[in-house]
Amino acid sequence: MLDAKKIKSIVLDQGADLCGIAPAQRFARAPEGFRPTDIYEKCRSIIVFANALPIQSLFSSNCIPYTFANRMITEKVDRLTFDLCLHFQKSGIHCVPIPSDDPYEYWIETESYGRAILSLRHAGYLAGLGVLGKNTLLINEHFGNMIQLGAVLTDLELEGDPIATYESCAPDCHICLESCPAQALDGQSVAQKLCRPLSTYKTAKGYILKKCNACRKACPNYAGITKKESSIC
Repeated sequence: MLDAKKIKSIVLDQGADLCGIAPAQRFARAPEGFRPTDIYEKCRSIIVFANALPIQSLFSSNCIPYTFANRMITEKVDRLTFDLCLHFQKSGIHCVPIPSDDPYEYWIETESYGRAILSLRHAGYLAGLGVLGKNTLLINEHFGNMIQLGAVLTDLELEGDPIATYESCAPDCHICLESCPAQALDGQSVAQKLCRPLSTYKTAKGYILKKCNACRKACPNYAGITKKESSIC
């Protein structure tokens, strides 16, 4: 039977930049209905992984490159999720794939508030892949907040990775909150009703564009905890 070390090695060999394991019991404080065992009753461990985005897409004066980068990284992570499930299935391991973005069912129309079936940023935190910033993004020490997360649920009992303890946001830092043109951040959560109209919009031709990334770009740790530039491009 594969252990946690071998599982993570396979995920990295398949193309992930990061991988960690979170035992299902770590999600005990998640809202009812949004825990891994609510999705897959047999789930005992969550394999969480991530791929890096092209950092300089943040600094394009046109939002098309950033939109393109987001679309491609979502497709890449979803494809990896799908392929990993098939790979593990061949070894007799039971897995359930989690989409890296949509679709999801939970929606409050009056608040424009949607919730995925599993919070991947919290899953990433519980798998030791980073810490949550005041902009609500997961921040990894090497890749900063420029990552896209994916996850696979499995019935394997795997050893969990230690939760990250490094600091991402200085107590007196409010750069991301102040940079948000919609004032949608409070340091703990994001008001989706305020964020959505600026973060995405539909063109006359019907394209959905990622128009705003201010909270991500303004973060001093956007490219990593100890650096502002990265060789990932």
